[in-house]
Amino acid sequence: MKIVIAQNLNLNNEERERLNKLGTVEYYEDLAETPDEWLERCKNADIICTGKFGLKQKVYELKDIFISLPFVGVGFFDLERLKARNIKVSRCPGCNKDAVSEWIVAMILNLFRELPNYLNVLNLKTRRPEASKGLTGKNITILGKGNVGSRVGKICESFDMNVKFFLRGDDLINSIEDADIVVDALSLNESTKGLLDRNFFNSFKKGSYFITVTSSEIYDEKAMFGALDKGKLAGIASDCGSIQFGDVHNESYIKYAKHSKVLATPHIAHNTDVTDRVGNKMMIDNIEAYIKGDPINLIY
Repeated sequence: MKIVIAQNLNLNNEERERLNKLGTVEYYEDLAETPDEWLERCKNADIICTGKFGLKQKVYELKDIFISLPFVGVGFFDLERLKARNIKVSRCPGCNKDAVSEWIVAMILNLFRELPNYLNVLNLKTRRPEASKGLTGKNITILGKGNVGSRVGKICESFDMNVKFFLRGDDLINSIEDADIVVDALSLNESTKGLLDRNFFNSFKKGSYFITVTSSEIYDEKAMFGALDKGKLAGIASDCGSIQFGDVHNESYIKYAKHSKVLATPHIAHNTDVTDRVGNKMMIDNIEAYIKGDPINLIY
């Protein structure tokens, strides 16, 4: 088997030793400059391990190949096109749950307690700042009860918040009508694309907050900013899930980052050493299972 590691995946020595036992491994320690360069790296491979850059643009030019991904989100794939090219893909469900949950809880605290306004502050407008909002007794609705959503719920329960989940088949509007904060932890699929529409954002309780770690294909961005600018929403936190990891020059990210009522990060919520270790272990587990003829975590 020829295995291509198409970019730097922060593999440690133990992970490299596991891979080297599985075949001939070619390691690339940087990100390809272009999608075409990514494709060139992957030519003649039997197995590919990669991030999203290049993969999203060029995957359908591959054929008869196995791809093991060290991450969760695969909503950008066209499954029928993958099948037609005999491209099998495994992912790592839950590998990012610790990191993304931490990010969401950090954003909840920052929005409610207004911590960015007081970090390293040397001058205050008043001698006695107005009280910020505490979490105890507040209502939170979490959209989705997967690995991330369920973990966020447990953490919020420890803060004595009132936790409600929106699940497939529930009444979406009814689920958020009393919420002080709504967390979008949905997976991108055909049932969630465009789900969070204008009616959804118009149904928020005045002065509530919205946090999202998902693709903007799930929510109406214009309606979201409209609700914010009209005062329906008091604030938003977004990890800008549709942009390339760490791309601070992306126009969409800049729009979020420049808004005074938005806390934005450039798609880094998942990015911790814990995610690297869990994701890489699962990625190699997936390869071992595939080679044995009993693949796991396939996306179709």
